[in-house]
Amino acid sequence: MTATVPHLVPASSRSDELRAHALVLAAQITERLSAFPELGETPDTVARLVDEVLEDEAQKAVTRGGGWSPEQEGRLRKLITDHVLGLGAVEELLTEPGVENIHITGSEPVIVDFGAGRREERPPVVETDDDLVALVRRAAARALGGERRFDLSAPILSMELPGGERLSAIMPGIATRPSVTIRLHRDGFLRLGDLARAGTVDQAARDLLVAAVRARLNILISGATNAGKTTLLRALLGTVDAQRIITIEDSLELGLHRLGTNANVMALQGRPANIEGVGEVSLAELVRAALRMCPDRVIVGETRGPETLALLNAMSMGTDGSMSTIHASGSRQVFTKLAAYCAQSAERLNPSATAALVASALHLVVHLDTAPSGDRVVASIRQVVGVEGEQVISDELYLRDADQATGEVVCPPSGEVARRLMRAGYAVRGWV
Repeated sequence: MTATVPHLVPASSRSDELRAHALVLAAQITERLSAFPELGETPDTVARLVDEVLEDEAQKAVTRGGGWSPEQEGRLRKLITDHVLGLGAVEELLTEPGVENIHITGSEPVIVDFGAGRREERPPVVETDDDLVALVRRAAARALGGERRFDLSAPILSMELPGGERLSAIMPGIATRPSVTIRLHRDGFLRLGDLARAGTVDQAARDLLVAAVRARLNILISGATNAGKTTLLRALLGTVDAQRIITIEDSLELGLHRLGTNANVMALQGRPANIEGVGEVSLAELVRAALRMCPDRVIVGETRGPETLALLNAMSMGTDGSMSTIHASGSRQVFTKLAAYCAQSAERLNPSATAALVASALHLVVHLDTAPSGDRVVASIRQVVGVEGEQVISDELYLRDADQATGEVVCPPSGEVARRLMRAGYAVRGWV
């Protein structure tokens, strides 16, 4: 399989008169809203002010000649509204087909990532680095679930945009320049069948994963950044019917509550401290709160800190079928990461206590890898079978090289996992 070399398509050097004019008119409206706060920065108010400035533009065009075509005026209206109420020129990138990630560094050309190694340049979305900071602050002030901070005392921001995209930003001071990354989830709600057609899962992996969800095994999905962990988690949960699912995230990236599943979904979101340093709601607190809400399954979008202990406790307390994702370079490395995260909790679990908890709570680790072509594949499914001192004992049930079209079940499940998979209708050659 031939590797795909990432390439950059140069940004257009032609000036966009329409975009520049929209920026000027948007600034006029923003100044008016600042001068008269009683107007309220609502969509209806902004729409009325846009009508007024465009009417004024039309009157000027009659005097001097020229003017905008109906198509141009429609785009101008949208651009102005995007600058006042949204993310300005970024809004156009959010609607561009196929974009998976948007990378913005100050006033530099923007890099858009389409996946599979394909990247392209787009024109800058701001004129200065300060403009980018101001743009992020506007977004943070309108964050879903309450205003977020983005300043020197809170220089890292992670939040959900109104369309469900995830924005991560870093202030200058801890970075050489302000930086923004926006992750989009164009896939909507991909089913396991969709992932099978895309080559992410082959038939052997699909059969095992479907049975694992049906058997209510506790599953941890691992992989590198942008490996498709959230997409696979959604797909697995898409096989769940008529159950109460509580999702827990620091930003609502998973979005099951928006995707029309047949399950009863309650989405909980963590909250950072406010400007006075109070009001923080941690993921660990939300996991504990979720257990009092009679869930069938608890889903933590990503575990990467003290919430890991709460999640493992939830898995070991009868909330079977719970799932989460974790950053790791391999399925075996997951156990080291879990030990490190549990050591960060208030309880400060030592490695042997963590290993015992993992062995009692977790059933399967599913690892995603990226092929040289850029395609994402389920490369490993590992069963937790026990513990010896500080070591979690596991068997690799399924293995696939990332550059191969298919993998195979290399070891039959055993013990309680095997019995539960059998009751869920799963069978494998060589079962003992």
